[in-house]
Amino acid sequence: MASTGTAGTRGLTAELRGFREVQRLSYECAEAVAAQLKPGVTERDAARMQREWLYERGVKDWFHRPFAWFGDRTAFVDFKIPLQFFPTNRRLEAGMPFILDMAPVYKGYTADIGYSGSLGLNPVQDKLLADLREHRALILREVRERRTLREIYEDVDRLMVRQGYANRHRAYPFGVIAHKIDRVRERRWSPTLFGFGTQSLKGLASDALHGHRDGWSPLWSPYRFSDHPPRAGLWAVEPHLGFRGTGAKFEEILVVTDSRDPEQSAFWLDDDLPHVRRWSEEEVAA
Repeated sequence: MASTGTAGTRGLTAELRGFREVQRLSYECAEAVAAQLKPGVTERDAARMQREWLYERGVKDWFHRPFAWFGDRTAFVDFKIPLQFFPTNRRLEAGMPFILDMAPVYKGYTADIGYSGSLGLNPVQDKLLADLREHRALILREVRERRTLREIYEDVDRLMVRQGYANRHRAYPFGVIAHKIDRVRERRWSPTLFGFGTQSLKGLASDALHGHRDGWSPLWSPYRFSDHPPRAGLWAVEPHLGFRGTGAKFEEILVVTDSRDPEQSAFWLDDDLPHVRRWSEEEVAA
């Protein structure tokens, strides 16, 4: 498999290793919960299973609490208001697609991940997942070219159209495909507001305030405020494809630096993730 643009283990700073640890923990949680899903489990059950799994391993705070979407809700069908993103009593059925999404804070480090799967065979979602590989490559390439966030967003849109899919991350608040993440100070008491950790929200609001003053945004969107090159830092990136009531996405950390070396100017934090392993296995099988 061709290089997908990650730094080797020896090339990571202690801080980046901290972010990688919580990202791997999150994907481990997603795989563990996915393995326990069965017909009749509700989205609320699946969200609770993620929370409990992470609480048992020391998570005490969140960028946002876990989400779960089943069936056509994986494609955000008819989503109009933010409350529709929260878990419901929708029950999982055989062959139904699902997405698990969580953003825990662990030892002061944050991750935000999305894991797509299905209960049994679902050829449509399999195709969506396979085609997401091209989006991961495009995003990395154009970030290294220092294209503006808005331009890259538009190129992702065009690729989706060529593939025959609908852009479903546009349904998120502000239509974001990504947002910046950072360290979060650990506290004994970590309240949430509408499912989001207040400490993380304060950090994002601070970035938004300073960014507005300096001409950049911590939100990667199709709007004018994202019409600037990628800002150095860590970005949780989540291209989300939809097709006829089925959705699929990945979400993982992209590291952006000020380096003039193209390979060091941007790289995915980790290649040892379920969707990347899946693509490697498909390539070998082909």
